[in-house]
Amino acid sequence: MQNLTDQETKWVRKVWISYWYIIGVQFVAQLFSYLFLPYDAKVVEFYFYVLLYPTLKMSLTVSLGWVVNKAKHKYSFHTLLIAGTILAILIIKLNTDIRIISALFLLPIFVSVIFYRFRLTLFSAILQLVGFLFVYITDESYRNHLSNFDLVAIPCFLGLCTLLASIIMIRGRELQEALLHTMTAKQELMIQYAIIRKQAKMDSLTNLYNQASFYEHFDIAMAYGGDRSSSFFLALIDIDNFKAINDTYGHLVGDVVLSRVAKVIKETITTNDIAARYGGEEFALLLFETNFDKAIKLVETIRTAVSSLQHEEMAGTNVTISIGITSYEPAMSKEALFERADINLYKAKRTGKNRIVT
Repeated sequence: MQNLTDQETKWVRKVWISYWYIIGVQFVAQLFSYLFLPYDAKVVEFYFYVLLYPTLKMSLTVSLGWVVNKAKHKYSFHTLLIAGTILAILIIKLNTDIRIISALFLLPIFVSVIFYRFRLTLFSAILQLVGFLFVYITDESYRNHLSNFDLVAIPCFLGLCTLLASIIMIRGRELQEALLHTMTAKQELMIQYAIIRKQAKMDSLTNLYNQASFYEHFDIAMAYGGDRSSSFFLALIDIDNFKAINDTYGHLVGDVVLSRVAKVIKETITTNDIAARYGGEEFALLLFETNFDKAIKLVETIRTAVSSLQHEEMAGTNVTISIGITSYEPAMSKEALFERADINLYKAKRTGKNRIVT
């Protein structure tokens, strides 16, 4: 028997608990019958032989079964069904005058259905047939209350219930597989949706946010600054002489340069910051939770790192960037903030490039 899953272990525990409920119900039913219904038994005979001694045997059966279950997990199912069969036999032997009492042999069969294992149900069915024959052979009172028809009908009834239990399990497995297929398909759709959504927001070359996504974050940043009266920083970065790079080395090399500059930006900014490819060779940064000196230091780190890169595709030459940066001030509009950063970038390009203007 293979190891139990966490769900199966949980249900095994529930069934053991239900066995204790059955013992309790049987105890109360016997006591109620003696106290309030005609009952042909003396006080000592009833309390010892009908109530206490059988209840003790049932309790001992369940307790021993639980101990085996805890000690030998791989036999949990078998122990559960054997204990359920013994429990059914004890109750049946105690109530042989109740014609329908033989239906208790169905208890372990129903228990086996919970775990959707056909071999377990077959084992339980064989166990119930053996239990029925045992009670029939060893208990004269039970035997006397059965007719010849009962002797044939009860095994047939157990076999029919086993067949129905098997059909239920087959149908349950079909539903389980259908549910699993639906969940898998749903997960695949969710993954595809996430990929498409990411592709819609990201620039495929640099793996930074695209311009549309940048404006979404820009609006959020403006609300952030307005609500908290806190400053953030907008930096615009432009690769110097990028048209000449494309004209001299080709657009494929230009794409390589863009990717490397983007990688430097991603590795330098913090997890709170936003970086986007704003245009062809232009990048936009939104820097949060920092002060002016730290913001300048961060973009200076980017500028220095980019200028120190040597590009083999360009015969080992370097590429530089120009940066315009400005801070948000309360009541400033989005257009005014962007225009100020763009003016600073323009100054950086006009006054020699490879520099930062604030």
